[in-house]
Amino acid sequence: MIVYDIQNLFKTYPRQTQPANKNISLQIYQGEIFGILGDNGAGKSTLVRQMANLVKSDSGKITFFGENIANSRHLLQVNMGYMPQESGALNNLTVSEALYFTSHLRGMSKNDAQKECEFLLNLWEIKDLRHQPSSRLSGGQRRLLRLATAMAGSPPVLILDEPTNDLDPQRRKLVWDILRRINSEQETTIILITHDAIEAEKAIQRVGIMHCGELVAVGRPSELKAKIDRTLRLELFFSPSNPPTLPPGLTCYPLESGHWRLLLQWEQVTQTLNNLNLEQIEDFRLYSATLEDLYLHYATNT
Repeated sequence: MIVYDIQNLFKTYPRQTQPANKNISLQIYQGEIFGILGDNGAGKSTLVRQMANLVKSDSGKITFFGENIANSRHLLQVNMGYMPQESGALNNLTVSEALYFTSHLRGMSKNDAQKECEFLLNLWEIKDLRHQPSSRLSGGQRRLLRLATAMAGSPPVLILDEPTNDLDPQRRKLVWDILRRINSEQETTIILITHDAIEAEKAIQRVGIMHCGELVAVGRPSELKAKIDRTLRLELFFSPSNPPTLPPGLTCYPLESGHWRLLLQWEQVTQTLNNLNLEQIEDFRLYSATLEDLYLHYATNT
């Protein structure tokens, strides 16, 4: 079943000369985990806010379970949980109040909403924060609360904008474990924006890659990788004051000071490694193509 059917979507914000997104058409199916990748300004957050009916499109159409979202606000409110990157709506509530009231507003009885609150406090390991005002939580704690609030009432569809930002490795693992579990056990449809491409690859079933407001590729990671399957990723680590000299014809992508990434064809690997001055290299790592490389490939070749 098609959950979201998006056709020819356009959006330009006031006083902006370039559209935030343009001519986006996309279908998302029930029970899948769909990831949206793209750099800052690619139009990702605008797209999911349009899907949540929080931003009105200039043109195009979005249907949710076959209903035009412009005419079905209540359908979204009950069946879709949305987690924005930032939200001040919860600031005047304690953690437990936020979870209880959200569950109740999504149709649960008072008794069931209280049980749902207790379940989510334990699931997201935030029960010690139950009486804390949301405004006093750390960035990572607020992130977990927004995730729990999106899940309150068990909506069949979740839209999550950067769910693992501000989280330490242990909490990031918790997020991915829970998302995989509810997708598997409850067939929850999960649509998420993430920059955490390496970890997301373990969960995402299909991916859309955005660049400059356009959807430049859609498909299963394995299908998209097949188009660049002879590409390997070489990461170089070195002293920023003494960068290595690269063989002619190679392009590096600086990740941070003293850390470069190169994309190589198989036949380039041996020559590249043989031509590197190892006295200039502190460490190197060679990988097959990843979800992150897919973004680099499609975003830089469109």
